[in-house]
Amino acid sequence: MTHSMSTRRPAGLICGLSAMIVAAASLFAAAPAAETSRRPNILIILADDQGWGDLSVHGNTNLQTPHIDSLARDGALFDRFLVCAVCAPTRAEFLTGRYHSRGGVRGVSTGLERLNADEKTIADFFKAAGYATGAFGKWHNGSQWPYHPNARGFDEYYGFTSGHWGEYFDPPLEHNGKPVRGKGYITDDLTDHALAFIEKNKDRPFFCYVPYNTPHSPFCVPDEYWNRFKDKPIVMRGQDGENEDLPVTRCALAMCENIDWNVGRLLAKLDELQLRDNTIVIYFSDNGPNSWRWNGDMKGRKGSVDEGGLRVPFLIRWPGKIPSGARIPHIAGAIDLLPTLASLAGIPLTPPKPLDGKDLSPLLLGQKAEWPDRMIFSHQNGRVSVRTQQYRLDPNGALFDMIADPAQKTDIAPQKPDIARRLAQAVADWRAEVFGKAVAAAATASAQPAPAKGKKKAKAAGAVETMPSDDRPYPVGYPEFPMTPLPARDGVPHGGVRRSASAPNCSYFVNWTSPDDSMTWDIEVQTAGDYEVTIDYTCPLSDVGSTIELSFKNSRLQGKVAPGWDPPLIDNQDRVPRKGESYLKEFRPLPLGTLRLEKGRGLLTLRALTVAGKQVMDVRRVTLTLQNPKAQ
Repeated sequence: MTHSMSTRRPAGLICGLSAMIVAAASLFAAAPAAETSRRPNILIILADDQGWGDLSVHGNTNLQTPHIDSLARDGALFDRFLVCAVCAPTRAEFLTGRYHSRGGVRGVSTGLERLNADEKTIADFFKAAGYATGAFGKWHNGSQWPYHPNARGFDEYYGFTSGHWGEYFDPPLEHNGKPVRGKGYITDDLTDHALAFIEKNKDRPFFCYVPYNTPHSPFCVPDEYWNRFKDKPIVMRGQDGENEDLPVTRCALAMCENIDWNVGRLLAKLDELQLRDNTIVIYFSDNGPNSWRWNGDMKGRKGSVDEGGLRVPFLIRWPGKIPSGARIPHIAGAIDLLPTLASLAGIPLTPPKPLDGKDLSPLLLGQKAEWPDRMIFSHQNGRVSVRTQQYRLDPNGALFDMIADPAQKTDIAPQKPDIARRLAQAVADWRAEVFGKAVAAAATASAQPAPAKGKKKAKAAGAVETMPSDDRPYPVGYPEFPMTPLPARDGVPHGGVRRSASAPNCSYFVNWTSPDDSMTWDIEVQTAGDYEVTIDYTCPLSDVGSTIELSFKNSRLQGKVAPGWDPPLIDNQDRVPRKGESYLKEFRPLPLGTLRLEKGRGLLTLRALTVAGKQVMDVRRVTLTLQNPKAQ
């Protein structure tokens, strides 16, 4: 049921300056922030891998999330809010108001997660409007400058830039590009820094982005939360119940309750500083659940372009502006947040590239305006589905009535061939616009809907691979950000070298045993000069002494692997054994010396000249720091 909403209007006119103020307030619909002398603060909280069903406000009795739920009670809840199938694409769409494929984001690791530097972000717009801007958590749209959050409009950044993290207690993080060590559980620590940012900027408008990294795996959570769930019966089960891993479900829900506690801390800080009424608070997630668990009987989970992989919670509060308890049925998505927040804050929006998102403020403010049906496209690994208010066409050409059949159990393409054909053509047209005409031509033949009932179904356009290979090098040597990290996830192993786990994001290179082994990074040096080189490493005491060489074009730097450092794997209070993600250990920096790098593109190669023992060392990261950047 849609909540009835009405537009706020001034009570009357008075003389002089007061009359001008009231008259300005009557223009609230055109410029929502005009009735106050200060634009609203923005607080955006993004969960990682939390499904639509992981909140009690959506009916899940397995857990309690009262602080998050309160945003729906005191503000609005979008009933059909759609994001991407995986993490980095959703973040890119939120940041730019554009489909992630337009901005170069085509994966979640090995550089595929990077958002093109020519894309303007929501933080760029708000910073230009005078906002203090800060981000605290998982970035996942590039690690090196100019992909780094400090280059994308955020004055303050604390967190980690990769797709997932392997240490959740006292984690190694970064603060504005410099390595630091966090304190306590990672979600609590990120919240602590967001609270400090809000406190520091309480007297000016702020844009505070808090992208948590939970309940993403690995499944680690403090005892206080785990003890609530470890023996708790899971009453509400997932649609694919036989595949549900109950320990994973229990830990994910425990992590969600920890998030809720931290959301409560953020809301309490706004109350303490008397900022509640002038702060827009948004809570949403980046994709469907990361395991089979209760999700409202929707089809699919994380990684899927069905409803269960794409529909997530979305709650927004702005006291006195957005009516309490509003439930909005219109489809909306992450692409809509930039134009919506700019409109609500009264910030002029002149994007350098066309936006895909729509301004949702008329729906939020109860304005009477035409709202024609729209299409939202979802792309993952070459598979595309399209959603209208009533229908979804999946990558296989199946058509579903999402009102009558929200679980996507009955393909109605044979009964409604005109609708299926129209949506298939829309997918082909979208491909042509986003990826080019060659891709569209390849998809046209398969863009037709299923033939008459009983005949073999044609392959849909949604199943055609679309993304070209990623040929972008890793940039090195910007004077404004002289330290460039080159983690193992961005490198390529050769010979016997491999990653410590199949998931690259938080892995390191292992099994370096031979002079024939190497690891390379495809880099482009922006500034010629001398670079200090350090390598984050471990090496058993019995294996110290290997001679290594780092080279780029005609420059070479040699050094010895010493002293030995062989720490144990970290006990991270895992509640479920890791699958595909690396267990970590404490790496130490190995200073290698200074290497002269010429401007241009090439392979940075790390290899061994001699191997002193059974192995050379394990490598997590190479860091290049431009010397005397101010002199460049």
